[in-house]
Amino acid sequence: MLQGVLSRLGEMGNLTPRYTGPRCLLERQAVGGCDACYTTCPHEAIAVGMLGNSITVLPDLCTGCGLCVQVCPSGALEYDLQGPLQAVSDQRSSVTGRPQEDATLTCSQSGAGGPQLPCLGRVTPALVAASGVWNLPLHLIHGDCAACPVGAPDVPERLNRVVDEAQQLRATTGQPAQVTVRPAAEGDKGRDVQMSRRGAFASLFRAGKQQLVQAIPDQPLPFVDWSVPAERTPEEWRWRERTLKPAPPEDVGVHWPAPLVDDKCINCPVCANVCPTSAITRELQPEGGVQLLLNLSACTGCMACVHSCPPDAMHPQEEWLPAAFRAPILLRESEGTL
Repeated sequence: MLQGVLSRLGEMGNLTPRYTGPRCLLERQAVGGCDACYTTCPHEAIAVGMLGNSITVLPDLCTGCGLCVQVCPSGALEYDLQGPLQAVSDQRSSVTGRPQEDATLTCSQSGAGGPQLPCLGRVTPALVAASGVWNLPLHLIHGDCAACPVGAPDVPERLNRVVDEAQQLRATTGQPAQVTVRPAAEGDKGRDVQMSRRGAFASLFRAGKQQLVQAIPDQPLPFVDWSVPAERTPEEWRWRERTLKPAPPEDVGVHWPAPLVDDKCINCPVCANVCPTSAITRELQPEGGVQLLLNLSACTGCMACVHSCPPDAMHPQEEWLPAAFRAPILLRESEGTL
């Protein structure tokens, strides 16, 4: 039990994101591959290597800005979302000693008070969407990004794209997120989270863990256990599905890009092989046929399957009815000849 606690503490003190090789489109040998993390990193902290060691995060150069995680299409790079989610949740009126009108997240260089991230490049659609579930206006407060040693000059523009993606997800709930991206102002220096006794105890406990982290060497997030199918889905996409609240109407499409298959399919295994989360599975039937199934909840929309399909039989669909999340989707079924 103690080892598990220490493992979780180590996660909180680590700047470099976790890399899960089986989720990387380079490791999956998807057609076209992917170099999004490499081209995005403003500090040359990402190295691209040979198969089996495709991506390496160089800890001496990594500032923990999170921009590589923000652009990774398959969740191969990720941070633990629990910290920032908890920081926003703690600012709700239900856990504060006074009415709380809004919540903030700020970067380490802004000078603003309140919950802080090394860089707002760590903000993802799931985090923004969660603030919409809680119906809590969220201010994303940044410093002088043009001169920032942690992130990049275009962080505000990137944040606006993240917000747009989150709003597409929230559109069918009828309760959009209320998000403002802005630079720090003079009045932000005094911002803080004022807790009730219960909230203060939880916050104090987390602060104590943060102090203990300083005495423990940094370590990456625990490896994903690939033998557990549920762990193959990145935390970001698990949280995106959880934020589909209030429940969308059954006849209204949810924005969740994923593939469909047409009659050009030749029943080859390429789409299943390149899928970084095993969202697509190919099952042989006793009579010799093949079923191609899609677990929509596990699909990150990377479209590696679409780009890699030999007969060009796959294409993306942007919206799905809520029922599609509740059971595997039969993309194609071929008849057996046995």
